[in-house]
Amino acid sequence: MRRVYLAAGLISVGLALAGVALPILPTVPFLILAAWCFGKSNPAWEQRLLEHPRYGPHIRLWREKGAIARIGKLGATMAFAASIVLAFALMSWPYPLIPCALAVVMLGWIWTRPDS
Repeated sequence: MRRVYLAAGLISVGLALAGVALPILPTVPFLILAAWCFGKSNPAWEQRLLEHPRYGPHIRLWREKGAIARIGKLGATMAFAASIVLAFALMSWPYPLIPCALAVVMLGWIWTRPDS
């Protein structure tokens, strides 16, 4: 089972690295998942993520308080807004309602998390 967690952690780090370059992929949630997976498979790598100067504070904030920084909430809102605009521009009716519904559900959850 340890190998499965290690593989999942490595995949999550890979997706997080892609998220640094691609604004459509979130970086921090993948790193939170990676830290959790590494906690079950490789504590030294978990510690490296927790001590990372840029992303470590966000991971610790989530672990300690279940909180999302306000800037992260605003970024998620902007990303969902862009997705909705693209959906209405590129999809035929009624399919643009799918990203709208997902945005309402996900942003509702995101904005109910405590701020940092």
